[in-house]
Amino acid sequence: MEIWIIYSIGFLAQILFSGRLLIQWVLSEKAKKVITPSLFWQMSLFASFLLFVYGYLRDDFAIMLGQTLTYFIYIRNLQLQGKWKKSPIALRFFILIFPVLIVLYGFNNNKIDVINLFKNEAIPLWLLIWGSVAQIIFTLRFVYQWIYSEKNKESILPFGFWLLSLAGSIMILIYAVMRRDPVLFLGHIFGSIVYVRNLILLKKTND
Repeated sequence: MEIWIIYSIGFLAQILFSGRLLIQWVLSEKAKKVITPSLFWQMSLFASFLLFVYGYLRDDFAIMLGQTLTYFIYIRNLQLQGKWKKSPIALRFFILIFPVLIVLYGFNNNKIDVINLFKNEAIPLWLLIWGSVAQIIFTLRFVYQWIYSEKNKESILPFGFWLLSLAGSIMILIYAVMRRDPVLFLGHIFGSIVYVRNLILLKKTND
């Protein structure tokens, strides 16, 4: 596949990720507190879908790992907000089985893709480990948010979510520079600004 097509998929995913943060940021500034609109989760799910594809096309395990871990948490938050069942059944079915389809394709296209992911010459082992740890930390924000939301029976973006977001984003920025990945770099530069601003808003709200 042409590299410009691969990068276009990645940039579209990051535009959606940045767009969700921009919408959440603007609405939160207007409300003078951190809020969680349904559109945030809808855009997250679609962007995650695209970024997973981007990671697969680039043989980048770290990217795929991060999206796999958060994919179903986005769905759960839409369920908590009562929006999931309002989507067409066919769309919901496809979204749920998509990760399985990718795995099946990966093991049945006449090459061992798993080996390619871990032996990508463009990514040294130490950098792969760094990127994977960064994605895990970045993903833990949604695990934390999920547990917090389940406990409160509503979709909430608490202080710990934004703190983990900032820490993981900084690590991914370093990975992006070393990997020379403009998609990750541009997406996380903007994201870091929003994470800092939400931490400030939450601190003001709690004071």
